[in-house]
Amino acid sequence: QLVESGGGSVQAGGSLRLSCAASGYTSSPYCMLWFRQAPGKQRREWVSRISNLGSTTYAASVQGRFTISKDSEKNTLYLEMKSLKPEDTAIYYCAADLRCSSTSRVWGQGTQVTVSS
Repeated sequence: QLVESGGGSVQAGGSLRLSCAASGYTSSPYCMLWFRQAPGKQRREWVSRISNLGSTTYAASVQGRFTISKDSEKNTLYLEMKSLKPEDTAIYYCAADLRCSSTSRVWGQGTQVTVSS
């Protein structure tokens, strides 16, 4: 089970840290990911991932502003978001799958992030 928290409303330039309680998924062989779905968009956009080996990757749109991390002892995934822009407004979802292969992917319920200009 994945449960996101930490969403909210901030002004442009502000920061938020999202958390995802992810019991059983923060250790190998699981890859953990963040996605987002903007208002009016049908598809979820991949934001970042941290592989089962600990390597991190980011979408170009958030590179340098967002940081993904995990605490395996706390079974929690994080997304630190800085220099937020109005276009970052979306529902943010955490997900887990096997070795970043999309296999057996599970999803959280999402948390809303709203950035005002």
